Amino acid sequence: MTRVLSAVAWPYTNGPRHIGHVAGFGVPSDVFSRFMRMAGHDVLMVSGTDEHGTPILVLADNEGLPARELVDKYNQVIVDDLCGLGLSYDLFTRTTTGNHYAVVQEMFETCRRNGYMVEETTKTAISPSTGRTLPDRYIEGTCPICKYAEARGDQCDNCGNQLDPTDLIDPRSKINGETPEFRDTQHWFLDLPALAGALGEWLDQREATGLWRPNVIKFSQNILQEIRPRAMTRDIDWGIPVPGWEDQPTKRLYVWFDAVIGYLSASIEWARRLGEPEKWREWWSPAEDGEDAQSYYFMGKDNIVFHSQIWPAELLAYNGRGDKGGEPGRFGTLNLPTEVVSSEFLTFGDSQFSTSRGNVIYVGDFLARYGPDPLRYYICAAGPETSDAAFTWADFVTRNNSELVAGWGNLVNRTATMIAKSFGEIPAAGPFEEVDERVLATVRDGFATVGGLVEKHRLRAAIAEAMRVVGEVNKYLTVTEPYKMKDESQRERLGTVLHVAAQCVSDCNTLLSPFLPHSANKVHTVLGGEGEFMPMPRIEQVEELEPGNGAGHTAYSVITGEYSATPAWESRPVVVGAKVAKPTPVFRKLDPSVVEEELARASAG
Repeated sequence: MTRVLSAVAWPYTNGPRHIGHVAGFGVPSDVFSRFMRMAGHDVLMVSGTDEHGTPILVLADNEGLPARELVDKYNQVIVDDLCGLGLSYDLFTRTTTGNHYAVVQEMFETCRRNGYMVEETTKTAISPSTGRTLPDRYIEGTCPICKYAEARGDQCDNCGNQLDPTDLIDPRSKINGETPEFRDTQHWFLDLPALAGALGEWLDQREATGLWRPNVIKFSQNILQEIRPRAMTRDIDWGIPVPGWEDQPTKRLYVWFDAVIGYLSASIEWARRLGEPEKWREWWSPAEDGEDAQSYYFMGKDNIVFHSQIWPAELLAYNGRGDKGGEPGRFGTLNLPTEVVSSEFLTFGDSQFSTSRGNVIYVGDFLARYGPDPLRYYICAAGPETSDAAFTWADFVTRNNSELVAGWGNLVNRTATMIAKSFGEIPAAGPFEEVDERVLATVRDGFATVGGLVEKHRLRAAIAEAMRVVGEVNKYLTVTEPYKMKDESQRERLGTVLHVAAQCVSDCNTLLSPFLPHSANKVHTVLGGEGEFMPMPRIEQVEELEPGNGAGHTAYSVITGEYSATPAWESRPVVVGAKVAKPTPVFRKLDPSVVEEELARASAG
């Protein structure tokens, strides 16, 4: 057994999440986590909502709400959506908790004590019309390196280079198009050059494992070439107070400094709520036997730099492993990421998902109309794993109908219908023939093949292989023709074929359960199973652990769950005599008119 940390990117509370978001961080992390639990590993899956930064203040102004009320509003929307999607978090929390504030401030103070936080005078961008600081990502201009016209003030998405707003040619505010003013201000900078050697060594070690996707490791190594100190504080009054600058209420820690620390603070909060406040160390501290826990960070490609440079640099600085040395703080030495699992972008046809342009499909709307598993299936089968992928309603309807309904749903339905009609229960098997042994072996072999692909984050290939196995079982029923065995002399053979079919459906259900957990529970019931096959997450209202140190919450919603009953990743014999009634379809066939309806809805929106 290995301990596995699934560290899932923190969705930002500036509105509901769309399906492009969950294609990057949500579904891939959940499929992996569910599989790793089934494979016998001890998984801790954590995340939460990211709630600080100037964009929150901008939106709060637009909606006429205080910042805290705004993040409370969208935190609840996101919690409802992600739980509805079936994401099996051990804890999904938020960055405005007292626990998170305390952990972030401890990280900052130790990095500073070790010499990796340097105070400097720099230029900050100010909106002339409001006097408010403009965040780097709210400033656009021409990249000075590649001349891309829509580079951001923190990074150019075209060439991947880190930037400062002052680097941009013809900078402008994304909020109202005005030219920002740049004024002198004091900030704390993370001394990335003093950590570059350790970062480079760590990235080289990661490359040597062969685990990282090539685009992620190369991008991460390339940005080391232009590494420079990066400001970790901001001129803003919404965020975590800067230790030592408590007398300056308009100085706060940079939202990206605090957000990535959320993986650690969420783990600590989980342990505290469990009543075992030191248990988080099993996933974060180096193991005495050298078998450290494995940690996998899931996100979209626009967040690579923060997870392969900023967060590892913070950890190295905290551990005292840069050029300046130093000693770890009270958390002790902390493990660096095992792998940064970055997906590319899911686009809306040939355009980026964009709330402002109306190119958006919100998760909540999708779940309400089509349910969670059709979306999970689409993301796994056609998602942006290693290259951008285009979502279209036509493709979604086709895949739902021709693969999910006509393939897997049809196998479940025809098998259960024949068993219900001929026996009313799973029949005993007589002697197996070669055709029976062959299909059973094909399905059993799927566990190693599909599992190996999921473990390597190759979900498209994994679900394709699972569906190939489903196809082989459908072929088995076509070849053996149990529906033609009507004579009493054929009854033993009929029982054998339907027993084999039931066994294959049961095992295929296990193979597909990390991808399709909701329907896995339905199929389990169809075959006479009792209880919940795949444990599901739940929403809980919890009391604030440190009500005097945070954004002022007294209670808030979290996603959590009890996953110890997760079934093993293996074939399990079906129960002869388990009652099987005539089933209702597990999946819903969609009328082709859905395509036009959704396109019309998008146009009207």
